[in-house]
Amino acid sequence: RNYKGVADVVKRIYVEEGAAAFWRGSSPFAQRAALVGVFQVATLDQFKEMYAHYLGQKKNSVPNVFCAAMTSGLIYSIATMPLEASKNRMANQKPDPKTGKLPYTGTVQLMRTVAAKEGFLSLYNGFLPYYMRCGGHTVSMFIIVQMLRDFYTKSTM
Repeated sequence: RNYKGVADVVKRIYVEEGAAAFWRGSSPFAQRAALVGVFQVATLDQFKEMYAHYLGQKKNSVPNVFCAAMTSGLIYSIATMPLEASKNRMANQKPDPKTGKLPYTGTVQLMRTVAAKEGFLSLYNGFLPYYMRCGGHTVSMFIIVQMLRDFYTKSTM
């Protein structure tokens, strides 16, 4: 689009696409963010217990948190990838040249349309890089949280 700077971006998007273009794709983003929190937090402790029991890992050790966080990241990646794909498609959609209408009106409509035209698994295109991003983020976040918990526990005793 050959923007000249941030001010040019804001001005041209507002003039060419309207103010609503700034929020295009925000609904699936918010839906995905909610599910990320649910799946990350809800599964981490369960996986820590499972790995401690079945693999003999010391609970809350770095290897234990690493394994649990990678698994938690996998679960949340599987659950949220369709919403990530929806967010990206909605944010990058262009109006139809004839009608001026956008092809997608909402998350559910987008997923139905894409699944019907391209197959449901097309919502998982790019899964491996997405999982590496999500898993890496989840691991680093939860290892740091565990280290802070350990530090706090030791410093208050």
